[in-house]
Amino acid sequence: MRVLRGLLKVLGILILTVIVAAAGLIAWLSATEYMPADVETLTVYAGARHDTAQVGRRYTLASLNIGYGGLGRDEDFFMDGGKNVLPKDKAEVEDNLSGLVSALSLQDADICFLQETDTDSRRSFQINESAYFARGLAMGSAFAYNYRCPFVPIPWPPIGKVESGLTTLNNLAVENATREALPVPFSWPTRVANLKRCLLVERLPLADRDNELVLVNLHMEAYSTDDGRKKQMQVLSELLKAEYRNGNYVIAGGDFNQSFPGALQKYPLPADASWVPGLLDENDLPEGFSFAYDISVPTCRALAAPYDGNRDTLVAYVIDGFIVSANVKVNRVETVDLNFRNSDHHPVVMEFTLLP
Repeated sequence: MRVLRGLLKVLGILILTVIVAAAGLIAWLSATEYMPADVETLTVYAGARHDTAQVGRRYTLASLNIGYGGLGRDEDFFMDGGKNVLPKDKAEVEDNLSGLVSALSLQDADICFLQETDTDSRRSFQINESAYFARGLAMGSAFAYNYRCPFVPIPWPPIGKVESGLTTLNNLAVENATREALPVPFSWPTRVANLKRCLLVERLPLADRDNELVLVNLHMEAYSTDDGRKKQMQVLSELLKAEYRNGNYVIAGGDFNQSFPGALQKYPLPADASWVPGLLDENDLPEGFSFAYDISVPTCRALAAPYDGNRDTLVAYVIDGFIVSANVKVNRVETVDLNFRNSDHHPVVMEFTLLP
């Protein structure tokens, strides 16, 4: 009996210790929670080129979710039904980043929208990926945080420190850039270690014009209810409407985490799919706007398992693309097939012209 009481006492102490440690961690994360303002001004770094945008000229824009350099073809991810939390080692991340810079350089884009660019995260070995791409492509840049937490405590081993966000690279002159907050669909305490998603909005002056080219880089909610996605899309829609009403040219693009029209018919999901995207509907677009996307090649693969190269068994999506205003002519949209070697996403490239 005495031994049993002793064991129960030790067990009680262990349970109490765990409860106190968990409470302390939540309190610390709450005290250090990233709480950005609704609108924040960003620093814009000029590149080797900073040409003034012109109406009537053709430009190329490439969008790519780089998967923080840690989601190449040999990786899976626990949130999507896989097992892995972190990439194997720093060399793997560096190889992925090098491959993606090379792939983007071949597109010779004037503008690049990048998502999931880490600046100081455990999962990417503290590599400043935003600066890496700006240097590698010799382009001007602006960066906006959408994930900033000193310690993400899940799962095991824990993700740890994350500082990550959106990067827009530009060879065109940028007047200013802002971080514009999107609604956060999570409540406390889940919210404290979760993403705070946003729009990275750049304003570009136009030669001999009073209006502007407005570029919106985005990465919408992935692990939320349809209501959470809907609220974020409403904020985006209101921004697009306001800018177009003011006579501006508007392009929004990136990782919508929602399926473009017709994509699910071309790439049907299995009944046991570990992650199912929301649905984009053309009826939800503001008047004067349209989607620009390509479904000939999937833009994203499922992360329930590493990719073995078999397209017949691949679970894939088309969730990356653009929304453009009616005064922007889309000349070409193409998904660049990299066979998911260095990221779970493919680049989507759009050639466009600003109409007189």
